[in-house]
Amino acid sequence: MVNELAGAGRHWVVGITGASGSVYGIRLTEELLDLGFTVHLVVSNAGWRVFKEEMDFDASKREQELEHRFGGRAGRLVYHPVADIGASIASGSFRAEGMIVMPCSMGTLSSIAHGSSDNLMTRAADVMLKEGRPLVLVPRETPLHAIHLENMLKLARLGVKMVPAMPAFYHRPRTLEEIVDFLVGKVLDSVGIDHNLFKRWGEET
Repeated sequence: MVNELAGAGRHWVVGITGASGSVYGIRLTEELLDLGFTVHLVVSNAGWRVFKEEMDFDASKREQELEHRFGGRAGRLVYHPVADIGASIASGSFRAEGMIVMPCSMGTLSSIAHGSSDNLMTRAADVMLKEGRPLVLVPRETPLHAIHLENMLKLARLGVKMVPAMPAFYHRPRTLEEIVDFLVGKVLDSVGIDHNLFKRWGEET
């Protein structure tokens, strides 16, 4: 039953931008739903373009694609169009545990760093900052120039967790799925959510 799961009654906001690596955000959403959380999903317009290019999603049938991908899991998915600035997650009075933007484009990161709340994703991130709630960004860009790094440093000094999309290999991954699961697991670690997505260093085989 959902109310027996760790995430029962708890809300997380997940943002997916137009940076390459949409599979990361999809896998994160799947895991949060499997743990019983309610996931408030926001996908930028560029994010939908990347869904099409990298995951073969039909961007013209957005809600149907999300139902096909995420339906039937223990938690509940709430999809918010990125232009819906009046959505629940745009208000600090809405009780969300925190927000994860995975992957996070440099454009979205810059908007968050400069308080430019011009769509629901950046507004929801601004809410997390002003309310002192966890905000995790997963930058996916290379190489990085000085403006990228300065924006990351600015946010890190405000308490934002930066978890760059940098895979590790000490757990001997054999598949792309294992590489993706490692990064999703590191993000969940950063907000204190238990999972079994990868074998930790020093654990028995």
